[in-house]
Amino acid sequence: MTRPYLTPIPAMEPHRTAIASAIPVLETERLILRAPQLADWPELEPIWRTERGRFIGGPFDEDDAWLDFTQAVASWVLRGIGYWTVTAKTDRAVLGLVGIGMEIPDPEPELGWLLTEAAEGQGIGLEAATAVRDYAFAQGLPTCISFIDPANARSVALAERLGARRDPDVLSADAPDLVYRHTVPGAA
Repeated sequence: MTRPYLTPIPAMEPHRTAIASAIPVLETERLILRAPQLADWPELEPIWRTERGRFIGGPFDEDDAWLDFTQAVASWVLRGIGYWTVTAKTDRAVLGLVGIGMEIPDPEPELGWLLTEAAEGQGIGLEAATAVRDYAFAQGLPTCISFIDPANARSVALAERLGARRDPDVLSADAPDLVYRHTVPGAA
């Protein structure tokens, strides 16, 4: 199936490259977090389009999946923070998206993670989310939250491994989502 929206526009490539180069690259022991690219979509799409999307309101149809992905990417231009594509240092395999976003109902910035099936169970989510959280705090973000479906035990465990704590004072627009608060490590 031809999907023109995934075809780069050669004449605009210098602009795309300039914008993407403004997004910082984060490196961890095993990962490189970089600006999202059109070529990432085939690996990321199953996060939204399959049963994997059940904890984020899916599975989505093609239009809604693409719109949700592009919203995460557009946040860089609109807010100066957004989602990084998580890749393996060894082979550059696309493993997911991790970042800070803010959707319409969010009362404050949200640290979120969306991983491919291949990335699960290896500590990749923790490694990537720690890098993003620490980067955001180093830039002056004092706190952020994560909304998590209570049935998503993996995400609840990840939030707790990150040191986040439940915040019953913040209500989720997607009740009964749990709200976890991340604070600067070592802060009172």
